[in-house]
Amino acid sequence: MDQAGLKRPTSNQRWLWWGLGSFFALVMAFKIGTWSNGSSSDGPGKKVGIVNINGPIVSAESTVKQLEKFRSRNDITAIILRIDSPGGLVAPTQEIYEKVKSVRKEKPVVSSLGTVAASGGYYIAVAADTLMANPGTIVGSIGVIIQYPVLTELLDKVGIKFETVKSGKLKDVGSYSRNVTDADRVHLNAMVTDMYNQFVDAVSESRTIAKEDVILLADGRVFTGLQSKELGLIDVIGTYEDAITLAGLMGNISGKPKTVRKQKKRPSLLDWFSGNLGQTVSSWFDELPAYRWRMEEES
Repeated sequence: MDQAGLKRPTSNQRWLWWGLGSFFALVMAFKIGTWSNGSSSDGPGKKVGIVNINGPIVSAESTVKQLEKFRSRNDITAIILRIDSPGGLVAPTQEIYEKVKSVRKEKPVVSSLGTVAASGGYYIAVAADTLMANPGTIVGSIGVIIQYPVLTELLDKVGIKFETVKSGKLKDVGSYSRNVTDADRVHLNAMVTDMYNQFVDAVSESRTIAKEDVILLADGRVFTGLQSKELGLIDVIGTYEDAITLAGLMGNISGKPKTVRKQKKRPSLLDWFSGNLGQTVSSWFDELPAYRWRMEEES
């Protein structure tokens, strides 16, 4: 105890305070890294905006915001959609598709197809003015699928039973705890057919291909970039760099176009503790077709 009668901190207490101080210093250091988040810029002059669409499409919010930001910037005179996606949920795909159609009324948009632009990935791509793909890009898969597991036999073996109280016979369509009924199949087939026709209409309108001709290709098949060019599903064979050059020409940019893209956010420690765990767990469930379908149904 010191002269003022105050108790001095013990060695363990000093280590505790030192640890807490270090922790908060790290949090602030990581957090400061996120404050510089935004869009990269390469100086004055006209530029090409790059919007990346990667992986499964489960949300439209970020992509729509980025498209709107590029639409409103006077220095960005053309936009590239760089697509590497096997598809995803219907509603977010349609939101992005409609946003691209809106943006292209003011600025040219080029879809650059990377490894794969299938199903919802291709749905978004057709909204652009020009579609460009590599010779070996996987393109197409025009169609809709609903798939979920039925686990009734497994549940019986482990002795688990579900008691369901519902307002209508179709309220639990897609449930893994009961067998599929004829009424379920009729209802789901009607939904798939409706969404399928929306997809076919979008391709027919955007690619100026007769609907009956699109239907001949719209059985879920995928095609190479070369095959897609022959079938009219894309416009040009070319690389990502070729797409930048083309977008520059369409945007009246002289010389080699400068590009602008959204910078990736540097995660803070708080993100790891508060968000990433939940996102990771959620991603596990997103991989289950039944869960993805039920999310789509209830949204």
